[in-house]
Amino acid sequence: MPNLEPTLPKAILLDRDGVINFDSPDYILSPEQWRAIPGSLEAIAKLTQANIPVAIVSNQSAVGRGMIDNAIFQNIHAKMLLSIEALGGQIDHVAYCIHAPDDGCTCRKPLPGMMLDSLTALNLSTEPQSVYMIGDSLRDMQAAWAANVSGILVQSGYGDAADILAKARLHDPHIQAFPDLAAAVCSILKH
Repeated sequence: MPNLEPTLPKAILLDRDGVINFDSPDYILSPEQWRAIPGSLEAIAKLTQANIPVAIVSNQSAVGRGMIDNAIFQNIHAKMLLSIEALGGQIDHVAYCIHAPDDGCTCRKPLPGMMLDSLTALNLSTEPQSVYMIGDSLRDMQAAWAANVSGILVQSGYGDAADILAKARLHDPHIQAFPDLAAAVCSILKH
């Protein structure tokens, strides 16, 4: 008899700003500015409890633009990880692109470099279709599609959520969209 139970993803890739924490058009420039979106840390803990590996895949060009130094960037990252771990969550891999937009790197979303690196680190490079990328921007979705990963849009970032969703639906009319990470994870774990 075939297994009719829907399968859980083998991993979840998350953007950081606008998905895990509140975003700002002026960037997150200090640990004090890093504030978790309500429910996001608990959502990561639920994924951990369900044995679904979680990776962060995030453009962080404030470093490449000279707006913050690497030490401050690492302090912001440490605050996030400690906040996640305090609620029982775990991050299995982190891929940040710290380059400025004009640096010509291959990792900055919408290019798929960080996605592909994360798939390799999670031993899923031959199974990208079993992985979800949860992001708040069209650039997140474009990187996911380029890496053959399923994109899920959350509308908790600072951009025009309706416009982002409309543009994403031009590429994928069936793209799933949720108000935030907590709602997306709730839906994923129900399946």
